[in-house]
Amino acid sequence: MSIHWHGILQLLTAWADGPNMITQCPIRPGKSYTYKYTITGQEGTLWWHAHVSVLRATVYGALIILPREGPKAYPFPRPYKEFPILLGEWWNANVVDVENEALAAGLQPNISDAYTINGRLGDLYRCSNKHTYKLDVEYGKTYLLRIINAAVNNQLFFKMAGHSFTVVAVDAGYTVPYPTDVLVLAPGQTVDALMVANAPPSRYYMAARAYISTLPPPQTFDDTTTTGIVRYKSAMPSSARPAMPVMPDYTDTPTAHRFYTSLTGLLKPGLPTVPLHADEHMFVTSGLGVVPCKRDQPRCSRGALAASMNNVSFEFPTKMSLLEAHFKGAKGIYTTDFPDRPPLMFDFTNNNLSMNPALIFTNKATKLKKVKYNATVEMVLQNTALIGIENHPIHLHGFNFFVLAQGFGNFDWETAVKSYNLVHPQVRNTIAVPTGGWAVIRFVANNPGVWFMHCHLDVHLPWGLGMAFEVENGPTPDSTLPPPPPDFPQC
Repeated sequence: MSIHWHGILQLLTAWADGPNMITQCPIRPGKSYTYKYTITGQEGTLWWHAHVSVLRATVYGALIILPREGPKAYPFPRPYKEFPILLGEWWNANVVDVENEALAAGLQPNISDAYTINGRLGDLYRCSNKHTYKLDVEYGKTYLLRIINAAVNNQLFFKMAGHSFTVVAVDAGYTVPYPTDVLVLAPGQTVDALMVANAPPSRYYMAARAYISTLPPPQTFDDTTTTGIVRYKSAMPSSARPAMPVMPDYTDTPTAHRFYTSLTGLLKPGLPTVPLHADEHMFVTSGLGVVPCKRDQPRCSRGALAASMNNVSFEFPTKMSLLEAHFKGAKGIYTTDFPDRPPLMFDFTNNNLSMNPALIFTNKATKLKKVKYNATVEMVLQNTALIGIENHPIHLHGFNFFVLAQGFGNFDWETAVKSYNLVHPQVRNTIAVPTGGWAVIRFVANNPGVWFMHCHLDVHLPWGLGMAFEVENGPTPDSTLPPPPPDFPQC
């Protein structure tokens, strides 16, 4: 077991970040490890989850950082109450067995059987009338909903019948208030939204269903809908079914893209501002591919599904974690030659090339990108059509980043740079790179250690859709990674 504190910056506490074999070896049965870290300069909605195998399907929870000055410090009207809303995914099986069976065959795992709201399926599923989350509200009051997408492999639309939202934060970064009746969250993302209980007192469904970005849409996917019930305390008793929101179509990419691109960061004193120049420029492609079958894949025949960044399919180390190898200067665990650009430039989003044998085969390796302390890194994240066009939610550990721009098709610098938001870009730790498109992010590498960057669709992580940054120490003790704690897990 290992636990990741998703979105916590872990300044000088990389040993507590949690991803298995990146910053630590897993905690063995019967052993323990105390995660110690200081939260500095952060407030808002984050979360924690297991970061080994697919255990985060059930091992997760909210991590809410309140303003030091209390609710009066919010840069929006003080809500009457706050509620966490955790969206999850559920299998009617042992999810570890589901993953292991897929890996043994080199294929995609079986889809989930249901989605959940705060661990409950909702009464649209059979035999689940007693297992529906209920939210009691008072007419005229304003509520802050802290919504977290903890689903394993699906982006989700979220709506509430008869009500609209005002988004005030994403990924624990305040935004300019954005009114909307639908929220879109990729796995790993959070949204803080104000909701005014101003509908006629009654009962209303809140609902979440999948946003499927794959083109063409898969033949099978979890097309179910999870629900919770909003109950007005002043409503008359009724046995009628609650009002149901009209949900977007599963493939409604325009609605998803409109939501993601309409958000802007809130300029607030004391918060970092976007750096206007970059020291490092990277162009990183993400896509699926194929690798030869391994000996431990007995049911694999013609090759195993894989995933890669810049045609490097990430191979997890087995002898020690990357962070420990970095700290000790151990040889043979990783190399620092992760490419700044893909080895071959091609028409990345051309679906006619999706099964081109010259493009889909990839190589397994443990390659890191070495970065000097305090360097500003700009990355173009380009999705490809290899095997299939889809959205990849990319999560960066150890840093927040500024989202400068995003769009569809192949990235073109001369056109894209004109749309860069260098004034008030949204600040995130996880970005849903548009399906068949690209995004540009920028961050300051002011945190020494080894930091993972990966797709937050868990099906893609064991396939290799990830890489890591090795950030060098700075010139002072306050910019140098300290030694690991005494109880640090060993392999």
